[in-house]
Amino acid sequence: MIAEDSVLLRIGLVKVVEMAGFEVAAEVGDAQGLLDAVEEHDPDLALVDVRMPPGFADEGVRAALSIRRSHPSTAVLLLSQYVEERYAADLLGTHTSGVGYLLKQRVADVEEFIEALRRVADGGTALDPQVVAQLLVRRRSDPLDRLTVRERDVLALMAEGRSNAGIAAQLVVSESAVAKHINNILAKLDLPRADADHRRVLAVLRFLGVGA
Repeated sequence: MIAEDSVLLRIGLVKVVEMAGFEVAAEVGDAQGLLDAVEEHDPDLALVDVRMPPGFADEGVRAALSIRRSHPSTAVLLLSQYVEERYAADLLGTHTSGVGYLLKQRVADVEEFIEALRRVADGGTALDPQVVAQLLVRRRSDPLDRLTVRERDVLALMAEGRSNAGIAAQLVVSESAVAKHINNILAKLDLPRADADHRRVLAVLRFLGVGA
């Protein structure tokens, strides 16, 4: 199944995949057409443009997520003009097999493109190197990554609502050691200087991914 609003690119994609031995069940130019065609043909793989009519925003992504929910056996490979890591995260956050996200420029390397298609169709994943690079940069810049293993343990116990004394008892360390770890945590998370209890709450919220 191929969903791409650019007629020329869609024709090119059909030729490429058919030459590689794939059977194209249908080709469509908008998200609703894709959903209707999937219901009719129940394809093994859907190749989907990220931005499609009518709004040219995230219609393709939303259609892909809908397909993965209603037809979990249908693998989905998204194509995008630019790196938009949020869309990759949306897709991977729900499913970790039979999904892919590539830049359209990768189609020019037919051999690599077909390899990615086959990998996704077989239940694997295919992420564009530029997407991976941006995700890794973002992860490395995440303040939580600065914490040591012990500091993460302390923060996890803080999230449970334990006092310094409770944390010390749980980890079998002194309260002064716990206080030192907490000060390091607050500093590494770049939390604003304010009331100590308020900063502890902010640290826990960051740990839980709330309001980050």
